[in-house]
Amino acid sequence: MRKPRIAIFTGNYNHIRDGVSNTLNRLVAHLEKRGYTVLVFGPWVPEPAMTHEGTFVPVYSIPAPGRTEYRITMGFPLTEKQRLRDFNPDLIHIATPDLLGYRALRFAMKNDIPVVSSYHTRFSSYLKYYGIGYLERPLWKYLHWFYQNCKHLYVPSPSAIQELRSEGVKCELKLWTRGVDTSLFNPGQRDDAWRKSLGFTENDLVVVFVSRLVWEKNLEMVEKVFTSIRKSKPDVRTMVVGDGPAREALGDRLPDTVFTGYLIGRNLARAYASGDIFFFPSDTESFGNVTLEAMSSGLPAVVAKAAGNVSLVEQGTNGYLVDATDQNAFTSSLLEIINSSEMRNKMATMSRKKAQSYEWERIMDQLISYYDELIPDSSRSGDTV
Repeated sequence: MRKPRIAIFTGNYNHIRDGVSNTLNRLVAHLEKRGYTVLVFGPWVPEPAMTHEGTFVPVYSIPAPGRTEYRITMGFPLTEKQRLRDFNPDLIHIATPDLLGYRALRFAMKNDIPVVSSYHTRFSSYLKYYGIGYLERPLWKYLHWFYQNCKHLYVPSPSAIQELRSEGVKCELKLWTRGVDTSLFNPGQRDDAWRKSLGFTENDLVVVFVSRLVWEKNLEMVEKVFTSIRKSKPDVRTMVVGDGPAREALGDRLPDTVFTGYLIGRNLARAYASGDIFFFPSDTESFGNVTLEAMSSGLPAVVAKAAGNVSLVEQGTNGYLVDATDQNAFTSSLLEIINSSEMRNKMATMSRKKAQSYEWERIMDQLISYYDELIPDSSRSGDTV
């Protein structure tokens, strides 16, 4: 008996540290822990942002026009394609439906290999930030075709499943939620000395925003709401955790906000727990990874009413869900929590309780069970097929 071979294709595995790359690296580590053999194909950069898990096959890519931190693969070169043939995968998992993903799908269809995909990003919601919203329908037409040719599409929340069904996506949608390390992200990481080093006093209430700093994360709303909050409640402080190409411009617009820069691990957990309320107006995520981390850290959450958040935040219980364009609703929701210590404490308790039901190992094992539905028993013995 042998465990099957899984080939994974992604538009980002190590060149940017974000929710997608973190999730896929965690998946590969878990698959290898369970004895699976994994090969990952994705864009290459000379100085990656993170150390990757498993065996990574770099594919030639170019910087995205106007956004050089993103990479665009130009296809599936012959050398890398031969590497895939030699690997002889039992299943192909495509995380990004880009040109590389398209070529991988065609390879799988031609060679009768089961192919699955996972839904990480609400691609259509990004278009408005680049002034090309008119491409939304053609994009959905392509995605309909792409996902229709996949055996499974793994979706991170029930609300995202509903959204995809309403868009007419026709393939088997399976829930693959995200997890959180509750032992790392927990209220005990709060550090009053660290808060003081940033200029916060013991009595300050801190509203925290955590994200990669790119404009499609609705940073203009962050600016407007933080400015409004500071005018209404001068004793409330604001903090931004993260870095990115919009860092300098946002800092100029929010001179009274503390910017910590990019944080990971215990430093990131400390930043969450040292805040008092989490604010996240972005509606481009298919799952709210940062929302879940904030909840696990014991923070009430005021977030955009989007597919990535509605399965996490229960209205009035552990936070509020607000239309991503409604500045007044964001501001009033935050002020309601700010003005009531009793509400803050109750919501903090409920956030932590909700987060504790999202445990990584169980979630990754669920995905493996989905894989096993598609891999024939004949692939589990002998050397190759």
